[in-house]
Amino acid sequence: MTLDTKPSRPVIPSPVLATWIRPGPLARAALPAAWLATRAAMALLLAWDGLGAGGVAREAHGLYAHWYGTLAQGAFPSGDPLWQYPPGAGPVLLAPGLLLPWLTYFQAFVAFTLATDALVTYALARGGREPRGAWLWVAGLPLLLHIPLARYDVQVTALAVLALLALGRSPRVAGGFAALGALVKVWPALTLLGTPRGRTTKEAWTAALASAAALLLTLTLVFESPFSFLRGQTGRGVQIESPGGTALMIARRFGWPGAVRYQYGAFEFVGPYVELVAAAALGLTVAAFGVLLWWRTRARAWSEATPYDAALCAVLMFTVTSRVISPQYLVWLLGLAAVCLTSRYTTQRPVALLIVAAAALSSLAYPVLYEDVVAGTWTGCAVTGARNALLLGGAFVSFRSLWRGTKK
Repeated sequence: MTLDTKPSRPVIPSPVLATWIRPGPLARAALPAAWLATRAAMALLLAWDGLGAGGVAREAHGLYAHWYGTLAQGAFPSGDPLWQYPPGAGPVLLAPGLLLPWLTYFQAFVAFTLATDALVTYALARGGREPRGAWLWVAGLPLLLHIPLARYDVQVTALAVLALLALGRSPRVAGGFAALGALVKVWPALTLLGTPRGRTTKEAWTAALASAAALLLTLTLVFESPFSFLRGQTGRGVQIESPGGTALMIARRFGWPGAVRYQYGAFEFVGPYVELVAAAALGLTVAAFGVLLWWRTRARAWSEATPYDAALCAVLMFTVTSRVISPQYLVWLLGLAAVCLTSRYTTQRPVALLIVAAAALSSLAYPVLYEDVVAGTWTGCAVTGARNALLLGGAFVSFRSLWRGTKK
């Protein structure tokens, strides 16, 4: 008996069936409706700002507004040890007050963040072939409660998302967005790690370098002390929410004599072996960079999702090896995971689930149970330990999946 290997004729649906499977008005309205509902809830939480430890709005309400006053006078906050951001952060923090001058700075900042959030949602919905990416962003960001509305990480993530989504159409535009993001918070430069070899890589990186140089020159001419942020990075210690901080937190339960101190805008550990833990974290970051370069030289097969997958893997690896993990870092990971899910060829679906779970635990660590985290109770140890375990597991699964998907 032989099998008929001829391709079967395509089945053409009837007009009634075609109408039934075509997304209707309600289906098309589901995503914007979900965005409006979840963002309204986040805004209400921010207005109340009494959940757990509270004070989530304090950074945008006080610190960002203070920096805006300095930046509006043409200078970076060079004498402020809390200013630890590259010069591209200046225009981002200036934008709310300049674009919406009739509002208070805090109101303008939240409105600007929501507008950027809406832009990310639109870009994911229109720029990807799969709707899962936009839905991950819309449903995943509220897991961080109201934190994303009071930090400027949504704006940074938007630049990274736009860079990745533009890569297939215009490598030069992608390079420009990546450069802008890198000058705001460094990590968006990693979005270019997985660009296909050859012309795409050359065009993207050339555009990135040219854009970065042009923006740096402009900021140097317009503002005073654009590189003052470098002094703010030298004294950073081990933040209590980082993987190294979790290890020290548990060690303190068994007699380690270290303490927690508020410095450089975060609660950090001080005491014996802290410098050793910080040095180990830096060493692991360097090792992670080496592993990613090794992957880049060994990869043989590229799909449309490889740049997305590589960006998520790289940022995840650098996050888990950092001395500092703030809750808003999960905004970056959710955005990159969402981009991955816009492609049916992604290898990062399991990683996206781990990031969603880690985001939910992050909101428990801050602000809900932050007093336990600062005090180092067993509850605090369990929450931060579980969150960091999910991120560490995600980094391992992410790299393994990336490697298997590109080694052919």
